Amino acid sequence: MAYGDRVLQQGLKGEDVVELQLRLAGYRGTLLDGDFGSGTELQVKSFQRDYMRLSAPSGVVDRATFLAIDELASRFPIDFAQLRCPCGVCSGFGQGRFKGRYMPGGEGQEKFHRYEYPGIHRLILWAARALFAYREDIRFSFSSGYRCAVENERKGRTTTNHHGKAVDIDTVLAPGMGKREDLERCNALRSLLVEKSNAQIGWLARNRKSLEPSDIAPTWVHYDVREYESKYLRDEFFCRDLAGLDRRLPITV
Repeated sequence: MAYGDRVLQQGLKGEDVVELQLRLAGYRGTLLDGDFGSGTELQVKSFQRDYMRLSAPSGVVDRATFLAIDELASRFPIDFAQLRCPCGVCSGFGQGRFKGRYMPGGEGQEKFHRYEYPGIHRLILWAARALFAYREDIRFSFSSGYRCAVENERKGRTTTNHHGKAVDIDTVLAPGMGKREDLERCNALRSLLVEKSNAQIGWLARNRKSLEPSDIAPTWVHYDVREYESKYLRDEFFCRDLAGLDRRLPITV
């Protein structure tokens, strides 16, 4: 069933549920398993309460909820120019190399997987939109998106997070704000993401969005999906442009 062709509610399964779970990743968040259970219902209720401002969220995705999700995308477009790899060699999103190959000693661990994924994971970018909606008073930008193997080698980096699995989000400081205020703001944003999107600080739990702690990312917010199982990191979950992120479909319900 195509996304937008039926009302979605608890008990349903399908690819349209996967798409819903992905688009609401910033509202609690759950696995992209296509099973509309209690976790997905909580996602929907969180979105209806926090974004749609409904006093009695139903947890049912009706036409109004589908249209509100589309509105979220329209209000907070993603600038992919900020996400492209700066190496000047790849397409901007890697060359698709090293699938199934790992750094020495890290076989089978995603954090050591050298694969250059074909874009940025859509879940991260939809989750970023939720952050932008929660804090409309702040101007955001992406300070880092894709960094391919060529770029990493040039800069002496060993991490593969930015092979499509991570973004760094920065904020535009108001006049008079300094590093201390920037650090405090980023700590507050991390706390918000833990509360509202079910993100974790660090990488202890599997299948959860992760944030770098403040001792690693003091004045920016690093958001990644490196602890997700490979079935949630399939190529089709990645995108290279706004059309690939939004995947606009007619809402027929």
